[in-house]
Amino acid sequence: MKIIPSAAVEAAVCDALLAAQYNMEPALCHALECAASRETGACARHVLTQIAQNYEIARSEKIAVCQDSGMSIVFAQVGQSVQIDGDFEAAVNAGVRNAHKKGYLRTSVVRDPLFDRVNTGDGCPAILHTRLVPGEQLRLTVMAKGFGSENCSRMHLFVPADPLSTIEDFIVNTVLDAGSKSCPPVIVGVGVGGTIERAALLAKWATGRSVGEHNPLAKYAELEQRLLAAINRSGIGPGGLGGRTTALAVNIEAAPTHIASIPVVVNLCCHASRHHTVTL
Repeated sequence: MKIIPSAAVEAAVCDALLAAQYNMEPALCHALECAASRETGACARHVLTQIAQNYEIARSEKIAVCQDSGMSIVFAQVGQSVQIDGDFEAAVNAGVRNAHKKGYLRTSVVRDPLFDRVNTGDGCPAILHTRLVPGEQLRLTVMAKGFGSENCSRMHLFVPADPLSTIEDFIVNTVLDAGSKSCPPVIVGVGVGGTIERAALLAKWATGRSVGEHNPLAKYAELEQRLLAAINRSGIGPGGLGGRTTALAVNIEAAPTHIASIPVVVNLCCHASRHHTVTL
């Protein structure tokens, strides 16, 4: 049995959230460089270059890459031989709270969605997803999700009689209808299967996959590439100002589902795909 103090969880979440805010993953930075080299229009190249420069300023100056520092989402894979000494959820929220204070992050969480939209003032509570796994490690993936792109996400429950082309059109049109509102170039997370909440969770997880990493199943990997090409043919381009790069990746995660349904959720993530993983 491995015992992890709640203070260690708090510190890890704080450090991971700040790392996510400051440091875009190398694969994402490389994808932007490649996209800029493919653009033929000066405006599209300029926008991509400005995004890359913003990433570098965030990294070197340790300031948030975007003023919308997002809502914190934590995926916790808890080993079955791990014992948390203390209140796990409280420790996660304390880490988020500390990161907002230390990094001067914008607090963007309201305590009630409908009637009392008063800001909690500390970026809490985080959205916490916990899953038990074999072993004696605690793996924490911390995401900062901005809501310009979140607001452009969609879900639909298809039926098995619906052709694959209809599902493809739904995914592509979600991005096209969002236009510039989702801050393109975007990462398109797609969850397919399970139930409505399972599909949504898969879509969210898919936004955190490294750019250029594909679904291990060939049919899904081919579908990802086909959808990416269709989206980029739209001409929406970086910043919605025209160009060849409307999306940097389409990431699909799938799960078993009921015989009567095909739940599909498309979760859009802006180009600032902020996530960081730590293991305790």
